[in-house]
Amino acid sequence: MVARTVLALGAVVAVAWTIGYARGSRAERQIPDACGDSSAISLQPLTPARGALFQVRVSGTPAGAHLTGVVAGEPLHFATDSAASVSLAAIPIDGPDSLEIVVRCTMDGASDSITTRIATTSGNYPIERLRVAPAFGRPPDSATAARIARESKRAVDVATQAHATPRLWQEPFAVPREARITSGFGGGREFNGTITSRHMGTDFAGATGSPVRAANRGVVRIVDAFFYGGNVVYLDHGAGLTSAYLHLSEQLVVAGDTVQRGQTIGRVGATGRVTGPHLHFIVRYGAVTVDPLSLFAVAGDSSGRGG
Repeated sequence: MVARTVLALGAVVAVAWTIGYARGSRAERQIPDACGDSSAISLQPLTPARGALFQVRVSGTPAGAHLTGVVAGEPLHFATDSAASVSLAAIPIDGPDSLEIVVRCTMDGASDSITTRIATTSGNYPIERLRVAPAFGRPPDSATAARIARESKRAVDVATQAHATPRLWQEPFAVPREARITSGFGGGREFNGTITSRHMGTDFAGATGSPVRAANRGVVRIVDAFFYGGNVVYLDHGAGLTSAYLHLSEQLVVAGDTVQRGQTIGRVGATGRVTGPHLHFIVRYGAVTVDPLSLFAVAGDSSGRGG
């Protein structure tokens, strides 16, 4: 294996490397450079935000090279477009102000790794103070806490196992509702002055019974009633990506269904911990929960809304 490390901190991240092999036997001199002499990494956006998705693009690699990688502990899944091999990646909301990217190329039995470090930016996440029903404003009893832990584990298991699912989508991602956003991602929430948490999703307005649509093609992994989320649907889109739809009044799919982009999978409701009817929409890359709007920005249509 040939390892290459480059430090790149700043707005523009585009790096190319050239390797000269040490003199040795004829066999050693003929070891192929699996990543190619003109290989380069670029990012979209150039300086990713913490709590967001971004694209890792690798260009200049030889035809037939197989690319893998890791960002923030989550595997990368590269697909080839007309100019580069591209993977989604994610930064945790509480991630560091710089992040290492490791990409490995494998070809004809040889491996060549590229490592670079990039700067990240912080999101501006406000604090929101809410009042909810007293049953949701107190710490849960032991039985409820155990239930919440089980439900959280199920959701995380679906998210992490999406790395083993092949990429299922071809079209851009679409918003689940063409509606006003009532609460954005990442804000701190203080419930009745006692419980503080982050809002790890995006809320879309809607009257009870309004349609909720799949953001893209995927397999239904969970259809259930959760303590906090109420009636929920979780979709596995493959290549590490999942989406979840919470507080539904109706669920119109069953676990194991394959749904298409724009298909109605449920209806807006007010089940679970809510202040009124709306859709709470979650996106995860592996175990990292990200701003859903960042998905539409990097993998939606040209409007950035997903169409």
